[in-house]
Parts: sequence; C-alpha cells; structure tokens
Amino acid sequence: MSRYDVGTTLEIEVGAVAHGGHCVSRVDGRVVFVRHALPGERVVAEITEDKGGSYCRADAVRVLRAAPGRVEPPCPLAVPGACGGCDWQHAAPELQRELKARVVAEQLSRLAGIERETEVEELPGGMLGWRTRMRLVAGRDGRAGLRGHRGHDVIALPDCPIAVPGILEPVVSRRWRPGSEVEVTSDGDGRPHVREQTSARGRRQTRQLRGGRAVEHAAGRDWKLDAHGFWQVHPAAADTLAEVVGRWARVPEGGRAWDLYAGVGLFASVLAGQAGPRGEVVAVESNRGAVADGEANLADLPQVSWRAGRVEHVVRDLGEGGAPDVVVLDPPRAGAGRAVVESIVEVAPARVVYVACDPAALARDLATFAGHGYSLADLRAFDAFPMTHHVECVALVERG
Repeated sequence: MSRYDVGTTLEIEVGAVAHGGHCVSRVDGRVVFVRHALPGERVVAEITEDKGGSYCRADAVRVLRAAPGRVEPPCPLAVPGACGGCDWQHAAPELQRELKARVVAEQLSRLAGIERETEVEELPGGMLGWRTRMRLVAGRDGRAGLRGHRGHDVIALPDCPIAVPGILEPVVSRRWRPGSEVEVTSDGDGRPHVREQTSARGRRQTRQLRGGRAVEHAAGRDWKLDAHGFWQVHPAAADTLAEVVGRWARVPEGGRAWDLYAGVGLFASVLAGQAGPRGEVVAVESNRGAVADGEANLADLPQVSWRAGRVEHVVRDLGEGGAPDVVVLDPPRAGAGRAVVESIVEVAPARVVYVACDPAALARDLATFAGHGYSLADLRAFDAFPMTHHVECVALVERG
C-alpha cells in the first residue's frame, strides 16, 4: 500500500458520507477520509495526515465536479487549513440533514444490526446564530480562536456565524494570556457569561470575568445554574428533547422513574409531573454542582430525590429501592456503556428513553440492550448542531 507525504495531492472520486464530518474515498487499496467534500464529487484532495495502515486523511482543495447541494460556506474560515469548528458549511441545509440521517442509519446498521431509516428534523432558528456556548483558546499572539481540525494551531476568530450574535465580542476584542481557555455563554435571557482558565506550574486556575449564574427556560420552568455547566447548546433543544422524552416516558401516576446523567434535572422535572406527588423520580448526576442546582430548581417537587456520583457506580444500588417503570438516560458522548446498560436491564423497566449526542455510541448501547431482550421501538433525530457533523437522537427502547 502507498503511504503519502503530507501535502501530496490526489484526484479522487468522493464516496459515501462517514461519521465524523467527512466522506470516504478509496485510492490504491486504502481508505481516504476527505473533508470539505460531498458524496459524488470529483475533487483534488491534499493529504493532511498519513500514519500508515489502512487509511489516511485529506482535504478537498479543489472541486472538479460539484455535487448538487454544494454551496458557498457562509464563513470564510470554513475551508481547508482553517477553522475546524464546522464540517458541513459547504452543504445546503437540506443536504446537511440528509447526510446526518445517512450516518445515523449506517451506524445503527453496522454497530447494532438495526436497519432503520430516519429523518433529521430541523430545529427553529435557522442554520446560523444558534450556538449559545463556546470554548475558545488564546494563540501565541493572545488572540482567541478555535483550533484547526485535528491540529494545535489556533485560528483567530473575528466572529463566528453560528454563534449567538454578539456573544464573542467581549472575547475577541481583547488579548489573552497565550494558552488560556476562554468559555463564553449566552443564557436564556441573553446575558453573557465569560470565564478564563489558565495553567501554570501544573495548577489550573479559573477566573469568572462576567456573570457566572445563568438563567434558562425550558419545560415550563425557569432554571438557575452554573453558566458553564451542562445545558443544551441550541436554544430550542432543551424544550424539544423534554417534549419527546415526556411523550415516550409515560410514567404512570404514582410510578417510579430513573433519570440518569440528570444534569440539573430537566428530564426529571418532566418525569415528576407524570408520576405525581405519590410517585418517585431518582435523578443521578456525577457533578455535585449540578446536583445542588437541581435540588434547588426542583425543590417544589418532593417526589424527586438526588444521588450524587458516577452513574456506573450509583446505578448498581438503585434497584434496591424498587424497579422503575421507566428509565431515561442522557449520557456523555462516549455513551452509557455495557455496565450501565446491564444494570438497567437487570431491573427490567418496561421502557427506556435514551437521549444521545453520538449515533455510534447510541448504536453500541442499543446492541447491548438487544442482547437482553430490548428492542428499538422508535427513533427521532434532530439537527441540534447545524453546520457540524453532530446530531442529537432520542431512542425509545422497549422490553420484549
């Protein structure tokens, strides 16, 4: 097999979309993962990484035959060699969602043996100006920006078209200590929150420069929480996901539910409303700050109790309090994993509602559920991260 020097150019036919924001081509018996391309195109691709083995990576630097749906990126930095924050700015909105739907279907088929087509649904607000939370890094010149794709170079940002308008102004308008990480959040009331994290002599220091306590609005409630803790990035995502979770959970009056990876309790609030005052909702979250915020936000719902700790540790003992009717889980990108899934199926809930930000992790966990008699009953997918390869899925898993 040929191994290519970085910078080598190849004229190639672009194949199917793959998970991760690129497409697949094959040259001389090797796979080439190509960014900035679309399926069906013929491009000149420049090798960006080749460590040997069965694959290498490349950027499409010139399009010889464009695919239908190719558009001019709205950001001048969404090009080869520049910002790595977006993956699909060169694709029309409808095509972006179609590509994501293909990825979801491919991951389910390949990793879980589930043949299921799905539609990636658009969220309100359009493709630009939606991102409420960003983490930037200061380059050697002190200007804040994002790193290039799979690289360490910092691409300074004058602004970002997918960010909420104005959110970056207090960050990009000044210089920072090189290497500093700067987090900026625009909360549900449009208030900015900025903090800086630096490392010196092996110690990490955090300075809150503006705000710190955010207010969000979702599921018919107002939420007060750490501005830099977990909350959905897209303004419409929290309400959308809460509605789907509630529709599928169907906790019976007086019933019992678990909310795993609960954050500050968004889904727990919905489950508690269904279970009523005679029911019980157990919320499990590893971040103790989030638990404290959740307890404060849901103080009016005594049927919600909290467990602070890693889900894979806490869930082993939850069954002693009685089997749940429904389990809801919203794990991090890596998924829940075999140990958590097997702890869930051991108590045999009738339904599981799984919220996933990574289709590969979802598929792996669905395969584990299937091995214990649970099957995928329904699936919805949402374009909660326009212009990027990320997609949010909600799966309903039922026993028998």
